[in-house]
Order: sequence, then C-alpha cells, then structure tokens
Amino acid sequence: MSTSFFQFSVRTVVNSGAGSRTLLPEMIKGLGGKRAVLYTDKGLTQAGITKKIIELFELMPGMPQLVGVFEDIEQDAKGEIINRGARFFKECNGDSFIALGGGSVLDTVKGIKWMIHKGLDDIRDALLTGNVMEWWPEAQYIPIPHVAIATTAGTGAEVSPVAVILNEKLGMKTNLLHPFINADMAILDPDLTVGLPPKITAFTGFDALTHAVEAYFSPKANPMTDAYALQSIRMIVDHLKTAVHNGSDISARANMLMASSMAISAFCLCLNAVPIHNMAHAIGAKFNIPHGLANAVLLPNVMESLPAYYLPRINGFAQALGIVNPSEQPEECLAEVIEYIRDLRKAVNLPDTFAEFDCNEDKLHLLVPAIHHDPAGVFFKIPADIITKVINEVFELKAIEA
Repeated sequence: MSTSFFQFSVRTVVNSGAGSRTLLPEMIKGLGGKRAVLYTDKGLTQAGITKKIIELFELMPGMPQLVGVFEDIEQDAKGEIINRGARFFKECNGDSFIALGGGSVLDTVKGIKWMIHKGLDDIRDALLTGNVMEWWPEAQYIPIPHVAIATTAGTGAEVSPVAVILNEKLGMKTNLLHPFINADMAILDPDLTVGLPPKITAFTGFDALTHAVEAYFSPKANPMTDAYALQSIRMIVDHLKTAVHNGSDISARANMLMASSMAISAFCLCLNAVPIHNMAHAIGAKFNIPHGLANAVLLPNVMESLPAYYLPRINGFAQALGIVNPSEQPEECLAEVIEYIRDLRKAVNLPDTFAEFDCNEDKLHLLVPAIHHDPAGVFFKIPADIITKVINEVFELKAIEA
C-alpha cells in the first residue's frame, strides 16, 4: 500500500479550543477581509449562538465589519437557497465568508463561494452530472477569505474540500469537489456545541464514525489517511457517550470536534467506494432523514451484508474500536465489530431502524435505482439483492423485490 501513488493535502488551518471563536475578527482581517457576511440557520439564532458571533464584531468596531447575516439555510444544502445566498452576498457587497453551523450551513457556503468564483446564476445547472470534481492544478485558489465555525461534531465540513448539495432539479444529492472551496481557517470551539441536543449529538457523532469507517476500508486508503481515520475512531469511541449523556463536558465536546475534522479529512483524501454513504444519501433524500441518522442506522447492516468488502482489514478496525482480544478469524472478528457498533448505537439512544419515519412503501421500490444512480455509488455498485436485503431490515419489511 505504501508504494502506491496518492496525494495528501490538509489545507484548512484548524483553530481548536474553548473560546477560540474570539479570534474570528482577527482571522478575517488577517485573510484580507473587510466586509464579512455571516451564514447560519434559524435554529442557531434561536439558541443564541449567532448572537455570540455577532457580538465579536460589535466589541471590535472598525474593520472588519459584519455587513450581513443570512439565516435561511435549511437541512441539506439546497441549490435554491445557495442561489439566494449568493445574491445576498452581492447585495451586501461582501468580500469574505463566515459559515456558522453544521454540515448544511458549511456546505451551503462552499456552494456560494464556488458560484461566485465561477460567475454562475444557478448552481443547480452546473451540477447536472451528479459529481463535479475539479482537481489541482486545474482548479485554482479562490481568493475570497473564508472562515468556518463548526457547531456539530459530525460532517467535518469545516475542513473538507467537498460539498454535498441537494439539486432539486435532479431530485438527488450531488457532490462538488474542489480543493479550494473549503475554509481557509476553521474554528473548533466546544463552547458552541454544549447546547446541542443529545440525539443530534449522537447521530452527528455516528456520521463522523462512518466517515472514518469508509476511509479506513477504502480501496484507496493509504498510511496517512489511516492515521487520521484510526485516531478519529479511537476518539469517537472514547468520547461520544460522554458528549451525548453529559453535553456540558467541554473535553468530550472538544475531542468529538477534532475527531470529526480528522475523519472527514481521511474520507475525502481516499474517496472511493462508500457503500454506507451511497445508501444514506439516497434514502435520506427520498424520506427526509437526517444524514447522520441514516448513517447510524445503516452502518452495521451494510457491514454485515457486504462481508467480503470489510474482512481484509477488519482486525485493525476492531483494535481501533478497543475490542479486547478480537478473534483472529476475520468472519468472527467482523461479527464482534458489528455487535460492538450496535451496542454503541444503543448506548447513545439511537434507533436501529427507520420506523420513526413515515416512509411510503411505494417509494421503497424506487430505492434500488436511486442508490445505483446516486453519485456516491460511482466507484462501487452495490448489488441489487444486497440493497433490498438492507432495505428490508432497516424499514422492517417482510420483503421487497429488487
């Protein structure tokens, strides 16, 4: 593995620690920004988090200024809202971005940044192929100062060069990859995550775990991505339960934020077969299921249903989880790992099926083609019989036909 070619680049400067948000105005100034526009969502505004960021600029009059606040971002980075956000940036005569939120907000701002860089009027028309991947050196630096502040520990979108965007014209989630759409600087301030509800803490944590899993088992994994993936797995196992059950524990919150950033870095830098995300994207889009929760439900079932994919590296993964004396027999080790993941999921009070969602059974028959056509499945086509097996399990159905 170490002799194979790979490219590894972690571009975003990470600023981690309680209170690190106070550095924000100086970061914008240092990056050359004078007129910053803040993007967030109404939930964070209602929780008082947006105010904590606005106050930083009120306490420091002069440059840089905060010239606008856009808080209409919703679950999933929707193309229509990205278009509105880009128009808002121009109306404010903005010159720099502040993204405050979870994955939807952070990816929305990446989409806006790319739109403005490309001079686009509607981002959806530029994402009609499902995947748009632009690589350095053809893809050049985007000279718009950009700081991302994570308020969840799950997507790692504050550092990733990928944006998952819901293209309403296609009715599916599309992937935009560009080495310079990610933030110049990221702030991981655990103070901003202490009020996150336990359930959201739990499923965003499982999103991070799934990123690490898919990175570690990727056919393109390399020693550098392994280092990030394995360490993030260890940190999630050590701190997720505490963060869920004692949300005010600053240490657990800080460690989950770091693990999330590390997991997505590994995931993006060896992006290849991602069967769990492939299914989560399609199911989430069809039934409006939060992405992290979709991953949490699907993770053990997909691993159980595709044993040949996971067996070659399963022992190293078991050790990272902290399983004591895992079996040397790969099949038995995989069973131990799956049991461990289900126990962890139960310990943070997450469901093992999608029973809580009102899922129209007629739509379930559309999931096999939706999963096969989802951009995340471009590298690895999950067999139809495996998809139907997993769907039957997670939707608690007797059977549907492929």
